Amino acid sequence: MALTPEQLIASHKANLETLFGLTTKAFEGVEKIVELNVAASRAALTEAANHTQALLNVKDAQELLALQSSLFQPLAEKTAAYNRHLYNIATSTSTELSKTLEAKAGEFQQGFNNLVESTAKNAPAGSETAVAVMKSAVSAANNAFESVQKAVKQASDLAEANLKAVSATAASATQAAATSSRKS
Repeated sequence: MALTPEQLIASHKANLETLFGLTTKAFEGVEKIVELNVAASRAALTEAANHTQALLNVKDAQELLALQSSLFQPLAEKTAAYNRHLYNIATSTSTELSKTLEAKAGEFQQGFNNLVESTAKNAPAGSETAVAVMKSAVSAANNAFESVQKAVKQASDLAEANLKAVSATAASATQAAATSSRKS
């Protein structure tokens, strides 16, 4: 079974649409990161100006120490929040891209399996062994692909769990530091 020019054109058109869709999703993720960085930079600049103004109004060393220590807890919390937000953007963009790629891979696998079946039906007599080998190879490739998808999913889940654990630990450490500095 040979592919017709119309089928090839339709396939190329679908592939281009998928490519443009993936590119759009990737740029949306980059756009969100840029917006996050602009907002974080704007907030950091405003806070630096306010902190500088507060430093200029300090009257003694005790007030200076209190002002400096009050700077670090919010800074750690904002850094953790920024990292969480950045991770959420990356994760959501990655998830969208993965879903699209998995769907396309599934479509490709199905189309290829249909082509193999069609070829097997139209194969000349005596080629049953070659057809069986081809089907076996396709099946092995499909199984390998599914195994890789599962491994990537497990690694992604593990990375997410580790990030959550690190974020929780950092938040606890920040809270503990703030509590101990208030007692001092």
